[in-house]
Amino acid sequence: MKVLLTGGSGFIAAHILDFLLEHGHDVVTTVRSEEKGQKILENHLGVPQSKLSYVIVKDIAEEGAFDEVVVSDPPFDAVIHTASPFHFNITDPKKDLLDPAIIGTTEILKAIKARAPNVKRVAITSSFGSIINSKNHPRIYSEEVWNPVTLEEALEDPVTSYRASKTFAEKAAWDFVRNEKPNFELATLCPPLVLGPVVHYLNSLDAINTSNARIRDMMQGKMKDKLAPTGTFIWVDVRDVAIAHVKAIELPEAAGKRFLVTAGYMSNRDIADYIRKNFPESRSQLPPENTEGDMPGDVYKYDNSRSREILGLDYRSLEESVKDTVHSLQAVGV
Repeated sequence: MKVLLTGGSGFIAAHILDFLLEHGHDVVTTVRSEEKGQKILENHLGVPQSKLSYVIVKDIAEEGAFDEVVVSDPPFDAVIHTASPFHFNITDPKKDLLDPAIIGTTEILKAIKARAPNVKRVAITSSFGSIINSKNHPRIYSEEVWNPVTLEEALEDPVTSYRASKTFAEKAAWDFVRNEKPNFELATLCPPLVLGPVVHYLNSLDAINTSNARIRDMMQGKMKDKLAPTGTFIWVDVRDVAIAHVKAIELPEAAGKRFLVTAGYMSNRDIADYIRKNFPESRSQLPPENTEGDMPGDVYKYDNSRSREILGLDYRSLEESVKDTVHSLQAVGV
């Protein structure tokens, strides 16, 4: 298959890129700059240009941003859209988060429908943020549940803005498919907190993704006196999220489905315990062994059976993920 991957230098996308190549697909990836594109090519030196190349899309929220990108010879068979902002360092929630997520998603779908008739499957990175209802948790979270956030609430604080951006963007994608009846089928992936190693050539202290920042902070002694609140109590390893995207374009039965992609429960206390167990030299940076955790006894349940049964996911353990993340961070001097 020939695959267009947007946002190829992102934390999750870099792993998706490796799995796509491993599975024998040809990949064109979008990046925001020449420098990012060259970095990807330099780190896949044995891969010919026919198998891996890049195009620059400076602003995914611009009208027509993907019009030229989706046209290819030979044509694309599938698209994986991961490009969307994820950070809490925002000044204008609408401009910084909501617009890029929603417009970026609808623009690429419009471009595919109009100009890439060979595309049969589109997979979009959504988030558990589009499922969670933090004001009133349901008994069980599954793909049937949607975040009920309103536009007014979306402007209240950065975390709500981020979750709203993923909710509105994913809803816009499903609405597009329903109303426009395009040439392709859609699948969406909804991971919660994503931990795991950073692909080595993107690895730097400045570029640590938001989820992994807690592991860096623990290693640097920033939670020695008190663990920060865990926030979301379910998690997944980045490599499992990445393979889920690849399976979502490969498997016929993934068409038309949302996937809650999670390995299960975790808390910051669990992470600290695994760092202490596997990296005894870090003990002085960590809170004492008997530090109390913040996971409630009656935390919501989740149902990840669809991801296991349809995508065939066999999730990595939290211990493995934490170990590999710490090694990845140690490589850049944490």
